[in-house]
Amino acid sequence: MESRIGRKLIIIAIDGPAASGKSTTARILAGRLGYTYIDTGAMYRAVTLRVIGAGLLDELRRDDSKVSGLLHDLIIEFRGDRVFLDGEDVSEAIRENSVSREVSFISSLKPVRDRLKELQQQMGAARGIVMDGRDIGTVVFPDAELKIFLVADPRERARRRHAELSLKGGCPGIPTVKDLEEEIRKRDRDDEERTHAPLKRHPEAVMVDTSKMTIEEQVGLVYDLAMQIVGQ
Repeated sequence: MESRIGRKLIIIAIDGPAASGKSTTARILAGRLGYTYIDTGAMYRAVTLRVIGAGLLDELRRDDSKVSGLLHDLIIEFRGDRVFLDGEDVSEAIRENSVSREVSFISSLKPVRDRLKELQQQMGAARGIVMDGRDIGTVVFPDAELKIFLVADPRERARRRHAELSLKGGCPGIPTVKDLEEEIRKRDRDDEERTHAPLKRHPEAVMVDTSKMTIEEQVGLVYDLAMQIVGQ
């Protein structure tokens, strides 16, 4: 299959831990390539937001099968840079720290992963996509032509997360960098140790440490790798 400019369409899978730069890199890269960007992290956050709104967090810790009722009619849409859950724009709501604290738990539930894997594979069926997450190259699209695994020092990731939260209003409830680093380290452990689709690098994935890289540098690196595959 080829794009309208004669290049073949591929799937680019970008995996890595929280705040390693996946989403920003994937979004800018997709724009440069004329591809569709699919933020799977936003999908898990949307489910988490729905669970919190339904008051089911404690219940799911005892019996995760109860999440199935919430997944059955789930509608997640991407419209440009905006994320919609059941027709409502939740782009800001899914980035709240209350969601960040629980998304690792919700994303560890097998019914959630199975349902979102199904939706993600449907979204990427036509190829020509950049998809980022925790298990894209290992579980969702192990046949992706280009697999990237981004990493970064936890302290640096905490600084990035703090800067992001501060830009959104500077409210007094923003956690400190130290608290965010502790949350990030905990989430890394949770993601790596979960039973279903744990965070890990695919053997074919190119590992990129973004700790000292600018967004422009990491996008440029991945863009060059993609162009080697699709052709100049």
